[in-house]
Amino acid sequence: MTSTQRPSPAKTRIASRIVATALVTGLAGLAGLTGLAGQSVAAPTASAASAASPTPATASAKESPRTALRKDVDAITRTGSVGVIAQSSGPRGHYAAASGVADTTTRERARVGDRFRIGSATKTFVSTVMLQLVGEGRVSLDDTVDHWLPGVVSGNGNDGRHITVRQLLQHTSGLYDYTADFPEMTTANGFQADRYTTWTPEQLVAIATRHKPNFAPGTNWAYANTNYVLAGMIIEKATGHSWQQEVTRRIIHPLGLRNTLAPTTQSRIPGPHLRGYSNFYGTGETMDVTDLNPSAAGAAGAMVSTTGDLSRFYSALLGGRLLRPAQLSEMKTTVRAEGLDAVWPGARYGLGLQEVPLSCGGSYYTHGGDIPGFSTRSGASADGRRVVVVATTGDTAPDQSTEKAKNALVDRALCASGGK
Repeated sequence: MTSTQRPSPAKTRIASRIVATALVTGLAGLAGLTGLAGQSVAAPTASAASAASPTPATASAKESPRTALRKDVDAITRTGSVGVIAQSSGPRGHYAAASGVADTTTRERARVGDRFRIGSATKTFVSTVMLQLVGEGRVSLDDTVDHWLPGVVSGNGNDGRHITVRQLLQHTSGLYDYTADFPEMTTANGFQADRYTTWTPEQLVAIATRHKPNFAPGTNWAYANTNYVLAGMIIEKATGHSWQQEVTRRIIHPLGLRNTLAPTTQSRIPGPHLRGYSNFYGTGETMDVTDLNPSAAGAAGAMVSTTGDLSRFYSALLGGRLLRPAQLSEMKTTVRAEGLDAVWPGARYGLGLQEVPLSCGGSYYTHGGDIPGFSTRSGASADGRRVVVVATTGDTAPDQSTEKAKNALVDRALCASGGK
């Protein structure tokens, strides 16, 4: 299915399901769109953001940012989300709001400082570490996967000798998305059977290489969590430390992200947190899916954070505090990502960073994140001075109303604070 075809309601529901699955993992509940029926999109070309814009936000001009944010989180809750937390930060002030409950059993209210699983938003942290290594001359974006991981990507037409680090970070490798063949992330029974299983990165990559690639490296764009599992492996090979250790040492500690974690196999979220709930696209009864061995997502989506910490991270990243100018420019150089259009019309993808059009003109940077029971959306201006983050729990409504409400919150908050 391409962006020029009009999907049927049934296909739209399937696309929504796959999107959320893939993002698991990460990216975007869209992540999976690109894996739908193994289809890919047109060959990418690097350039600025598309002029396409989302539906304009329509908040009252007299409404305060705090009131507008509160109304927007309540609107998301009305679409069926269990808990919603949002934070908007910029030169004009910092505002936060919460709606719904953190726990359906205790009925404890969702709180602004609660932790949650960030899914594919993990990818931006991993990409940042990789680009730091590039800036240090320890890795090149033109290095092949096979240079660092000989023989790991092979068989069934897969060949790591022809896939570069850049293509991994950009999702132009053509590799199959392992989450599309991973019952733990897609069915209730699969989740129950393996939620505490420890997976190695090699096992996750092996799931992907059982399948033929979607296209030749560098010829198309298609979101695949496999790419970032491999990126995490390369980080470890280049540094001698796991990607979790490098993210913690290079980003979490220097920025003082006290509520951000890069866990390995710890299944529980420590401290105050939102609990996640899912029925896995109707394959079972709605269940509490909070406890999960994060090795199933790995470098593609294992991290835990808060809206406050994510706001600080995006502000530091886009403000130039984490990467040298050359590497930040590489991260922000995007290609068209039609596979994300169902959630972000006109989206483009850089190196672990999405670019999305604003209704008021210009664009913002982000990376969506979805993992069973949790969804994260965000937006940051190009200079990092304006950031908005929203986290939700529960399944996304099949009519896309939840996605539309989340995107409207991000768009409205950024446009109200000055847009691009």
